[in-house]
Amino acid sequence: MAEPEISLFFPVYKDENTVERVARKSIDVLSKLSQSWELIIINDGSPDRSGAIADGLAKENPNVRVIHHPKNLGYGVAIRRGLSEARGKWICFTDGDDEYDVYEFLHLYKLKDFYDLIITFRYKKLYSSKRIFISYVYNWILRRIFRTRYRDISTGLRAINKTLASELALQSDSPFIGAEIAIKSQFKGFRVGEVGIQTFPREFGRGNSVTGRNIFATLSDMFKVHKEIFSDNYALPGNRSR
Repeated sequence: MAEPEISLFFPVYKDENTVERVARKSIDVLSKLSQSWELIIINDGSPDRSGAIADGLAKENPNVRVIHHPKNLGYGVAIRRGLSEARGKWICFTDGDDEYDVYEFLHLYKLKDFYDLIITFRYKKLYSSKRIFISYVYNWILRRIFRTRYRDISTGLRAINKTLASELALQSDSPFIGAEIAIKSQFKGFRVGEVGIQTFPREFGRGNSVTGRNIFATLSDMFKVHKEIFSDNYALPGNRSR
């Protein structure tokens, strides 16, 4: 089977009310971008009907496939799984709760010849003041300790070249995965672009990114990645050692 031009994937966890909507919009977007595409839905051990709904979509469309985790392994694990399973030359990914609109990929894909990774920043945020403050502090801290310039490093909508994705050696299990992708891409000399997007109100359930458990996991991964990148052996020039 020939490899698709574009892969798009999204993880689901307690997203039974939005998985079909996001999937159908994704199919429409992919069809507009290429005749050769695949859609992958990662069911990260969701306790609701998310996985069953995704399976129904896969039966309906041969370009859709579903990967089931036997239990909830975490957002970072789901993203890493999607990146490893995707076969397209370009890989787009987003979240399954429909806060980010999949149609934004029509804008991101215009830049594929100029960048290896295209991330997004939210210039219109429809969140609580608490969440906006946490996001501001989080991005401020990361810009300083990792010496980056990114405005909104962990936004859950982005596109990445398959070659870059295969070189990053990602390790985060938590929502820090988005930051790890952008930071390591910068340190390895790949071209990273940023596109402004809007977000939309979450209609069902609650987001998990700012729960105590995920904040702790994110901090843990942040320290691990910082230790890795600022070690004496990370991405050294050829024939050099410390």
